[in-house]
Amino acid sequence: GINAEYMGGRDHLMGCGICMGKFTHHENFRLIITALDFLAQYCQYKVWVKPTQEQSFLYGNNITRAGLGRITQGCPRYQGVVVLNMADIPLGFGVTAKSTTECHKLEPTATILFHEADVAEYLRNEEHLVS
Repeated sequence: GINAEYMGGRDHLMGCGICMGKFTHHENFRLIITALDFLAQYCQYKVWVKPTQEQSFLYGNNITRAGLGRITQGCPRYQGVVVLNMADIPLGFGVTAKSTTECHKLEPTATILFHEADVAEYLRNEEHLVS
């Protein structure tokens, strides 16, 4: 880790490191896409997306059963997960709509993951991520 001291006024204070998220007006913590690399290393549950639905996810859409490549065994419903492509490159994160066992029984058009954030947000919302 980095150990550093800073002695100066609040006007001269700058940030360094990774922005993991922001607090809302209602004091809830919301993860943002800049936390993805950290989350991908340590998350318990992951979802892999087929190449056919990769671009759709990057445009902010949910993932359907037809686009599901793999899912971590034992993943419960409404669990936060990291979304990866089939080459294990992190694309974003979301919340499962169904558990692992439910996913295997669904029709191809059923939603299995709700989109929360993706790497394309760097382009779409750059001014909100930096400030």
